[in-house]
Amino acid sequence: MGSHAELIPFRFSLMPKSKPLQLSLFEATPPAAPVWAPEELSGLFARVFRRLRLGAPEPSFRVDFVPYAGLRSKILLPDSRYAAVRLSDVLAGAPVLALEALAEILLSRLFGLPPSREARDCYQAFVMRPTLRRRSEEARRARGFKKLLPARGSHFNLREIFEQLNEKYFSSRLAVERVGWSRNASKSILGHYDSAHHTITISRWFDQPSVPRCLVEYLMFHEMLHIEHPVHRSGHRRVVHSAEFLRAERKFPQYAEAKRHLKRMSQA
Repeated sequence: MGSHAELIPFRFSLMPKSKPLQLSLFEATPPAAPVWAPEELSGLFARVFRRLRLGAPEPSFRVDFVPYAGLRSKILLPDSRYAAVRLSDVLAGAPVLALEALAEILLSRLFGLPPSREARDCYQAFVMRPTLRRRSEEARRARGFKKLLPARGSHFNLREIFEQLNEKYFSSRLAVERVGWSRNASKSILGHYDSAHHTITISRWFDQPSVPRCLVEYLMFHEMLHIEHPVHRSGHRRVVHSAEFLRAERKFPQYAEAKRHLKRMSQA
């Protein structure tokens, strides 16, 4: 029976708060982008496979760069003799250290093991470089699209809420291309700001008469703060909710009330 592992780097959980590993490679000006031959990439994955001592027969690796919409990497193991690796072509110029870190992450997850912190820190340091983030977002805009339901739902109009909050708390300076409800009534992903497509999505779970308006406003306010306080790098960590973000969030007048409603809904 085959198996697979998939990695979407920008959805990682925050790294531990302990001091991150320092990797000077990504602090200096990067060297010229390497040109990878197929046998070099296969050899790289084979070398990492042997180093990890996964207790399984070493498969034959085929590694390809694929024009994904952004940063996305997959490894498929149809059987024990062959492994297909598909890396985003945004990574085509990555240095060997970053690709070895990614290989460890993919292989570890394929075999149900946690990758080392060194590998996670190394890869995260590379993908958080501003130049790579710009290339990733350009690829997402050019190749991908955002599936949203209209802003006007059954009980709340998200565009109206966005405009009101924008005027009241942000002096109408925030701009998005679209706001809308999610296609699924997710209870885990409550909202999302997509910086590549400039969209805000709120879970359709909240478009119901029993939900107070202040809760939907709070969720929208939270996502709008991601425009004001974008994800940034601290050492080799991605910081999604910075101290400044959290302080700004608590200034929402009905913050405590919205949190109580959210807790009650999650426990229902």
